[in-house]
Amino acid sequence: MIEEEVIGLLANLPGVVVITAGPENNAPEVSWGDSFFFYDPDGTSDRRQPFATIVTKDYPGFDTLSNLDRPGVFRLNLAVGRDVFERPFGFSPAQFADRAAEFDFAVPDRVIPHPRIRGAKLDLDPGAGHIPEIRCVSWSTMPTGGPGIVTSGTPDHAGRTWPMGPVDS
Repeated sequence: MIEEEVIGLLANLPGVVVITAGPENNAPEVSWGDSFFFYDPDGTSDRRQPFATIVTKDYPGFDTLSNLDRPGVFRLNLAVGRDVFERPFGFSPAQFADRAAEFDFAVPDRVIPHPRIRGAKLDLDPGAGHIPEIRCVSWSTMPTGGPGIVTSGTPDHAGRTWPMGPVDS
């Protein structure tokens, strides 16, 4: 799957606004080219906290573990609650620091925890078969009442596929 396909898929969800950082929107230069997805159905949100991001490069001093400075590689970050986080990993976000060594954050096409942000998970460079799997699973996982996005049927960090069940908020 290419970055533009993921952007289009998320942008077509009801109430979603996409901002791709660049000089035209006064974004910090380090973020240029990254996309931020906000739930803002009436256009009045301050858009401070996205529910998803697409990151296209390493951020020295913050995250280089994903090795995003490779051609065509991007990371889809998804803000999820504790219950959704625990389902594929079997542990809570609070326990991640003790389990981080289990993950190779640079392996593509895997659902893994974000290497630096607790409570988020990501799919590095999602494979072409994931377009139908990225879907809205709960309007209650966001404090704003917006969509929570996860991938279903996606291999986890160990290569196991996990089904998505009902989301507990």
